[in-house]
Amino acid sequence: MDNNKKQAASGKAADSKKRKEAPSAATGGTKNQNQQGKDSRPPTRPQKRVKFQDARNIRSQPSDAALDDGKLDLQKFLNAREFEIKALETSMLKCKSANATRVFQQVPREMRRRTASHNAKRVPKRLRDRAKREMLEDNTPTVEARKRRPRTTRARIRAENAKRLEKLAAKKRKRALENKDEPGKTTIQTRAPRPKIRRDTLNEPPKPKSKFKKRQINKTWLPTHLWHAKRATMTEPTKPLWRFSIPLTPTQKCYRPTHRASGQKGTVFWDTSYMSTVRLYGVAGGIEQVFKALGLVQESLWGNRGRKWRNGTRTWSGMVSRQQGSSRRDVGPATIIWNPTPTDETAVPESNTTEQKKTQRQVLIRTHPSCFLELFDELVKLAKLQTPQVHVEDMRFEIGSIELTGPGSTETLLAVLQPYHTEERHGQVFSSLVGVTNPASLPKDAVLGFSVKDPRLSYPPKRVDTASKVSDPALLDTLTQWPVEEQLKPYGLFDRDFRFKASSLPPQKSINRRKGANIPGQEIQVTAADPPIPVIVFASRPTAGGQAQGTWTLLAPWKCILPIWYSIVHYPLSTGGNPRLGGLNEQRQIAFEQGTAWFPGDFLGTNAGVVWEMEQRAQRKKAWDRRPKGKRIEWASLDLGAGRKGEVGDGLACDFEHLFGLPKDPSPSSSGNQSTLDVDPNAMGVDPGEEAEAASKLGKPHKDTLPSLATVEQMKKTEFNALVSSARLVRPPPRSIILVNITFVTRGVANACARIYRLPSRPSTTTTVPSSEAEVPATDPVAAGIGSLPADLRDQWLQKLPSQKGGSRSSKTTTTHAAPHIPHGVDQGTRKQLMAKSLVSGDPLPYPRPSAANQTDMGGGHPLCPGEEDLIGFVTAGAYSLSEGKGTAVGAISAEKAFDTLKECKSGNNKEGRLCIVRNAGESVGWLARWELV
Repeated sequence: MDNNKKQAASGKAADSKKRKEAPSAATGGTKNQNQQGKDSRPPTRPQKRVKFQDARNIRSQPSDAALDDGKLDLQKFLNAREFEIKALETSMLKCKSANATRVFQQVPREMRRRTASHNAKRVPKRLRDRAKREMLEDNTPTVEARKRRPRTTRARIRAENAKRLEKLAAKKRKRALENKDEPGKTTIQTRAPRPKIRRDTLNEPPKPKSKFKKRQINKTWLPTHLWHAKRATMTEPTKPLWRFSIPLTPTQKCYRPTHRASGQKGTVFWDTSYMSTVRLYGVAGGIEQVFKALGLVQESLWGNRGRKWRNGTRTWSGMVSRQQGSSRRDVGPATIIWNPTPTDETAVPESNTTEQKKTQRQVLIRTHPSCFLELFDELVKLAKLQTPQVHVEDMRFEIGSIELTGPGSTETLLAVLQPYHTEERHGQVFSSLVGVTNPASLPKDAVLGFSVKDPRLSYPPKRVDTASKVSDPALLDTLTQWPVEEQLKPYGLFDRDFRFKASSLPPQKSINRRKGANIPGQEIQVTAADPPIPVIVFASRPTAGGQAQGTWTLLAPWKCILPIWYSIVHYPLSTGGNPRLGGLNEQRQIAFEQGTAWFPGDFLGTNAGVVWEMEQRAQRKKAWDRRPKGKRIEWASLDLGAGRKGEVGDGLACDFEHLFGLPKDPSPSSSGNQSTLDVDPNAMGVDPGEEAEAASKLGKPHKDTLPSLATVEQMKKTEFNALVSSARLVRPPPRSIILVNITFVTRGVANACARIYRLPSRPSTTTTVPSSEAEVPATDPVAAGIGSLPADLRDQWLQKLPSQKGGSRSSKTTTTHAAPHIPHGVDQGTRKQLMAKSLVSGDPLPYPRPSAANQTDMGGGHPLCPGEEDLIGFVTAGAYSLSEGKGTAVGAISAEKAFDTLKECKSGNNKEGRLCIVRNAGESVGWLARWELV
């Protein structure tokens, strides 16, 4: 009896927990009948199918109904046609109402939002009316920001302040109207002040609007920040990158689309206004001495071959360096552009070098923001040593830039940049580039400087016809002759007044009024109120060469970047779609796929690269600490085979301190602190490496807190190749590294911080011959593999090379150290058959599996990784390359060890000297690869 009561009570409790169903009108709302109706309800899918079939079915009447004894009855015929027309209209209405796709499903996938069905403003304007109608029909709850009541004290105070400010603004507008109506009162019209540009001193960023002033206390926004903020992932507000708020990557998934747009179809563009620009002006001789002090000592720059560069029709791009003690240290990459002189002044005879060096010249130096402070201080120091003195100006917030790459980059610029003056020679040459699909096809480091119209006058940009210009003979003549030295004039971007007038563009409201007064589709004519915008565009090639896409760089006044940006964004490409947005990650992706190094992440021999590496270490350490102990790598328990335990060095870093035996830093630098490496640490000419070593020996911290990684030097490709090919035994400097591009031979993908090993050396041939009189014969512990690496480890790795016919050498020859075993999980009968087969054949089948694992291989016949003495470097960036179709990586290796390996293999097989083994941090298996200098 008690059990029945308990069951009844549990049944009532279960019924109370279930969701209550709506009462049925036919059954009176009883639970049993409602439950029966719910179970007997047919599935939703057949009902939906019947609904669509009924909506798409158009009824009609046969024509025989209008015939009466073979005669046509006109009235019946008209009634039948009227019925069919009404059926067609009814079917159209039903199909429209039966459509299951909502308005937010009609936009492209990258424009969809999770909350699009609750906010009509999240869809394009052309679809907002339909979205509102659907929300009313479905009774979707909506929330308007203006009518939302504040829920917190802070929100309530902000709402009250907003009301007060609105009242004050209304009073101010009313007072302005009253003063305007007074006939006798006159007002003074003043021009906007020009921004200050200090000489030999850093300039302040532009003052932001009061609305956004608090958000830019410790950083500066790009001109397109508001556009990027809702379309890209930005840097953290409290942790800016290089003193700027920079877009890191678009919010939509874009890895593969970026690869296709940058090399196959389309274009990728970036707002690179964070790149720093410096203006250097003075006599030509003083500027030449400053550049030579920065490492530009090549004869090709100051001889006859560098005449085009000094005339301003070519750019120079490369690494600049500074003197540090008895050696030189790289600062960072820089692009140098000379301002052309008028044609009558350039007619000075080349033999009269004295007059040429006395002329006043101007130069723009464009460098990376991570090394800007170091380069600026070095420029100021060198400029003060010249007589007469050369002056330096900080132009970071005067000149902005946009970069484009891909087959459609030239087409996009041609549609957006329309020359203001048709008689400008550089503008004519630029307009004749219709049909160019690769900026690298232009002359190397070509520069064009001219003035363009306001892009808003021809917004939206029209598509350029490029189909008929691909094989145009005139285009081939232009690319071959490149007639840009005719009628050469100074670039307007160097002129401060020219830049200021271009920055005073008419407001958007006036543009809209002029556009409304014209016929729809007609462009706005240029008037005196539309100032010309000075621009400089130059094309650059990737250092890897080949058929890789080049890059267009557009320099324009800071305040003119946003109008140009909007036109680029909405340009309809001839291949379909629009240009794709790129961020900092996309820049590194394209550089990685082209096989080039990315600054500063891959340049650990510079101060900017050291700061980047220390920040990345702190981020990796923070992510590693956040993971549970059961799901993170334990570096001390890693099994590398042959009795070796533990990771080599720090698994979360490119541990060159361990490779070169440098002292360890106490703790990684936090990413929020600004490193002292931004400023020249060698103000007194003392080598910081020697000072750091002396401080470490005394047990005292270094006064500038320089990490020991800052003592590592970067070696250039040309210098290393000269040492290798030289007959003299001149070794590279100690603690020097070289950049390499790594390509895996067969399989394998490398990650950041992966270890790079050279091939292990073979044991010496002069071994001790055991005595035949000994009672116990001697054994070679290395060959036996007892507690050490196998003697044939180098040959095992060489067997992994693919053969001439394809495939792998190791597939034809079986290794002697990998004995066959009984397959795992077989039944007892199969085991007996295998055992009998091994006894009959005489080849014993070991069972059970040997207990000593990872002694001669890593399982499956995979060779062991070499020892710590063969470690030569680390990977800074690695992944699966979509352009190569295999794993590739970019890294840095020790110049000394690479030099020794190439010298050893030069007498024999030189190809083996560039073979290496790459092992990811935390893994015990390595992969064979080949390195080439970058």
